[in-house]
Amino acid sequence: MIETAGLTRTFGAKVAVRRLDLRVEPGTITGFLGPNGAGKSTTVKILTGMIRPTRGTATVAGFDVVKEPLEVKRRVGYVPEAGALYETLTAGEYLGMIAGLRKIPPDDARRRIREFLGLFGILDDRNRRLVEFSKGMRQKVLITAALIGNPQVLLLDEPLNGLDANAALVVKQLLRELAARGRTILFCSHILEVVERICDRIVIISEGRAVVGGRPADITAATGATSLEDAFSRLTGVRDAAEVTRDLLSALEEPSDESAAAP
Repeated sequence: MIETAGLTRTFGAKVAVRRLDLRVEPGTITGFLGPNGAGKSTTVKILTGMIRPTRGTATVAGFDVVKEPLEVKRRVGYVPEAGALYETLTAGEYLGMIAGLRKIPPDDARRRIREFLGLFGILDDRNRRLVEFSKGMRQKVLITAALIGNPQVLLLDEPLNGLDANAALVVKQLLRELAARGRTILFCSHILEVVERICDRIVIISEGRAVVGGRPADITAATGATSLEDAFSRLTGVRDAAEVTRDLLSALEEPSDESAAAP
């Protein structure tokens, strides 16, 4: 389980997360949505123990992220939005290092690495250095690193970034199966269609606050919207896409004062 109460994080005068109450139950995939700068990534970094909250509390798998950070890390698999890899290592070396840190027995580690890389179609690339990998291949390695320890809790920040369609389908099905086995999954994404299809529940935040939580269909109905995309726009104050598009096209088509005055 993931649970926060009054979670707040400030950076100087900027409030990134503001008194956030969040609860993610085991056996569910909860979508965590919000505009850019809403506080999603900051919240996830607090839950992983990467940064400390300014105020409030957060527990992951029953452990306090401030008081028991190592216990939290032992139980969490994390896919960051922009993952940094040790590029001088090969994929096999990097995943072997992760398995070692997770204290996975060597035979089990080798088996899991082969199975995951085979599943993602990059087993033959395991001896290539990560600096040579494409963005999608790197993402597959990051997902493998997050899953190799069979974590109780998964924190996923844009996990499908760079993946081809087949790999994305595999990951989505894998997440459904893990949820069915009782794992707790927090799925952060800007792709509303993906979140709507795979998440049991959605929490939308804006300016660091949770503004709504519930099943996608219930959120859409409660806001009187025609789609989750429309509900998201209404709840977060984002301008209507059609209106923005018209204004952008007008800006392209209208001559500037300088061009109008040119001979």
